[in-house]
Amino acid sequence: MLYVIMLVALSVAVSWPLGKLAAWAMNDPVSDYGFRHAVENLFVKCGGRVVSRQQTWKNYALSMLLFNVLIFIAVFLVLGAQQWLPLNPDAKGALEGSLIFNTTASFTTNTNLQHYSGEQALSYIGQFALMFLQYLTPATGLACLAALARGLSGKVLMGNFYADVMRATFLVLLPVCVVTASMLVLGGVIMTFDGSVVAHTLEGAKQIIARGPVAAFVTIKQLGTNGGGFFGPNSTHPFENAGFFTNVVETMALIVIPMACVWMYGRITGRMKHAVVIFAVMLSLLCVKLGCAVYFESAPAAAFNGLDIENSSNLEGKELRYGTTGGPAWSVFTTATSNGSVNAMHDSLNPLSGLMPMIGMWLNVVFGGVGVGFINMFLYIIVGVFISGMMVGRTPEYLGRKVETREMKLALLAILAHPLLILGGTALFAATPWGADTVANPGFHGFSEILYEFTSSAANNGSGFEGLGDNTVPWNIATGLVMLLARYIPIILPLAMAGSLAAKKAAPETAGTLRTDNLLFGGMLLGCVLIVGALLFMPVAVLGPIAEHLSAVR
Repeated sequence: MLYVIMLVALSVAVSWPLGKLAAWAMNDPVSDYGFRHAVENLFVKCGGRVVSRQQTWKNYALSMLLFNVLIFIAVFLVLGAQQWLPLNPDAKGALEGSLIFNTTASFTTNTNLQHYSGEQALSYIGQFALMFLQYLTPATGLACLAALARGLSGKVLMGNFYADVMRATFLVLLPVCVVTASMLVLGGVIMTFDGSVVAHTLEGAKQIIARGPVAAFVTIKQLGTNGGGFFGPNSTHPFENAGFFTNVVETMALIVIPMACVWMYGRITGRMKHAVVIFAVMLSLLCVKLGCAVYFESAPAAAFNGLDIENSSNLEGKELRYGTTGGPAWSVFTTATSNGSVNAMHDSLNPLSGLMPMIGMWLNVVFGGVGVGFINMFLYIIVGVFISGMMVGRTPEYLGRKVETREMKLALLAILAHPLLILGGTALFAATPWGADTVANPGFHGFSEILYEFTSSAANNGSGFEGLGDNTVPWNIATGLVMLLARYIPIILPLAMAGSLAAKKAAPETAGTLRTDNLLFGGMLLGCVLIVGALLFMPVAVLGPIAEHLSAVR
C-alpha cells in the first residue's frame, strides 16, 4: 500500500503545475509581446484565417468532427497501404479490411483497442501513423474541455478548435512528452529505427527480436490516455517497461494530465474552489478502487485451492519486476483514465479485482481521458444540480446560469448512451455465436470477457480480458462502431449544453443559490455518480465477476 500511496501522492503533486501549464497554453495570450504571443502568431501564420476565427459551439463541434474525419481517412489509407510504403524494414504485409477499420476507429477515438499484435502486424510507418493520432486525439479532448470551460464562464464564442488543437499539441503534450521520454530512455526503454535483431540461443535456435522507436511511442501512449502498445504484450514487455523506475514513471503518466485537466478547468472558469471539490470526489473514487483492487488481488487465484502455494497472492499474469501490487494498481489507474495500457494481464485478475477496472470504465468519470474525463463528470454535475434544485423547489443553477429542460435532456441522452452501447452490445454477442464462440472460458468468466470488451470500447479505454478471440469481422465492426459513437456523443452534447448555458443571462447569487464549492456539493455529486452507476450496471456485475467469485468460494 505504501507503493500505491506514493503513486497517488506524486501524481497529485505533479498535476498542479501541469494544470497551470495547460491553462496558460489554452488561454489567449495576456499581452501583445513575449513567448506566448510569439507562439500564437506562429499558429496564426501556419493556419491562416481558419485558426483565428472565434467559433460558436456549433461551429466548434463541426470543426472537431471534420478534423477527425480527415485524420481517420489519412490513417486508414496508410494502414491499408503499409505493405507498399517505406519504413517497412521487416516487410510487414497487408492487414485485413475490418481490422484496418477497427484499428483506425480505435486510435482516432483515443481508445487504442488492439485486435492485433503491434510488432507482428504493423510497419514503422504504420506505428508512426498511430503515434500521429495519439497526439491529435488527446489534443482534441483537451481542446473541447477548454471550449466547454469558456462556454460555462459565459462566452458564447468558445474559441477556435484548430487553434486549440495546436495549443494542446505543441504547448502541452509535446513538452511533457520530451521530458517523460528522456526519463524512459534513461530507465532502459529502447529507441531505435533499426529492424529486428536475429539472435541465436545457446541451444542453437534462431530467435527474431522485434524493436523500434519504442520510447517515443510509449510516452504519448501513456500521457495521452491512449494505451496502444508498440508490442502485443503492451507494458508487460521489457522493451516498453524496463523495470521498477520506468513502471513508476509510466503509471504516473497514466493520470497526471487528466488530473491537471481539473485544475485547468478551475482556472479558465475562475472557480478553483469548485475544481477542488470535483478533484476530491474523483480522487476519493480512485483511492477506494485502488484499495479494493490491491486487497482482492492479495488472495490466491482459485486455481491454487488446495495447493501448497494457495496462501500466496495471485501472481498469475503478473510481472514481478514491478512488485505484487504493480499490476492491480496499474489496472485501476489505466481504467480510471481512458488509457487501457496494461502491465499485467487483466484476464488473470481475481474476479473481484477484475471488477474494479470495469467499475472505472462504467463510471467513466474518475479523471477519465484527457479533457473528456472532466466533460463526462460535467454531465453528472448538471444532473446533480438539477436534482438538488428540484428538491428545494428552486430553479437549479450552475455557475450562475439556470439549468432547464433543454440541458437536462442533453445530459441524460449523453449519460444513457454509455450503458446502452455496453449492455446492448454485450447482450447481442453473448446470445449469438459472434461472441459465444470467441471466449476462451465458459460460464461467468466468458460472459465477463464479452462484457469487458464492450465496456472498454464504450469507455474509449482499449484494455481487454485477452482470453477473447476478438480479431473477427463481427468483433472488429461492432467495437469500431461503438468506439466512434461513444467518443463523439459525449463531446458534442456537452458542448451544446455549454452553448445553451452561455446564451442565458447570468443570475446573481443569493442566499438560496446552490453552492458548488463546499462539502455538501461534493457529497451530492459523489452520491449521484454512485447511484446512477449502480442502477445501470449492478445486474451485469452480478452476472459476471460477482457470480464468478461466488462460484469459486463455495
